[in-house]
Amino acid sequence: MIVRILGEGQLDVPDSELDALNELDDKVQAAVDSGDDDGFSAALVALLERVRSSGRALTDDDIVPSDLVLPSPDASLAEVRELLGDEGLIPG
Repeated sequence: MIVRILGEGQLDVPDSELDALNELDDKVQAAVDSGDDDGFSAALVALLERVRSSGRALTDDDIVPSDLVLPSPDASLAEVRELLGDEGLIPG
């Protein structure tokens, strides 16, 4: 799956990572729901690090649509709250 991290670019992440990413996404969602700024920051960093470590960066010449779009690591809790749907940042 192609994942875009806003402000950074796109990565090709194996579909096998979806369950692990959903677990991390649940932590982001829980921190946003409870208004826990520190927990939110830690959970978002962990989610983005997992995407970076498991994915292969695409070049600027690779023009493909993103399956998922994640916020930048400096996004605020309020900004991410607006992005979240019923299923978090990562549906499934």
